[in-house]
Amino acid sequence: MLGFWLYLMSDCLIFACLFATYAVLGRNYAGGPTGAELFDLPLVAINTSLLLLSSITYGFAMLEMQRKRKGATLAWLAVTGILGACFIGFELYEFAHLIHEGYGPQRSGFLTSFFALVATHGLHVSFGIVWLITLMFQVKRHGLTPENGRRLMCLSMFWHFLDVVWIGVFTFVYLMGVLP
Repeated sequence: MLGFWLYLMSDCLIFACLFATYAVLGRNYAGGPTGAELFDLPLVAINTSLLLLSSITYGFAMLEMQRKRKGATLAWLAVTGILGACFIGFELYEFAHLIHEGYGPQRSGFLTSFFALVATHGLHVSFGIVWLITLMFQVKRHGLTPENGRRLMCLSMFWHFLDVVWIGVFTFVYLMGVLP
């Protein structure tokens, strides 16, 4: 577990650097659009809800794991994965729309830092989904062994960490980004 905590702390440093970069470049529009002109807050709010709900469903999976209910654990993990995949789908839609409109990462410092921060978070969620699917296969095959319980606990910390980071992204990038 110590090794995993060290990994999470390294991820904290990565995201701290990305947030700092956004803080420096987030208002450098280079004559281009601002966050207020680009961000679809209702869509981002729905996406945020999906990710936060996935943390709740992961919590239900952990409760079922403690009760030694393999089927229910797998079902809640599947719901968590589906919610995470929907989150990624919305994020990819947002990126595709921005790039299609000519607002890719090369357009301005603001968009470069935006894409770097949000895409790094999205990659982490994607890797979390792959990890979740892998653990589902291990639980299905070997059951709720102590080893699988430890792995599920590590993924739980990772998944909740991503929610905390996203709350920062949602607040710092999207909500503050629509302010004049």
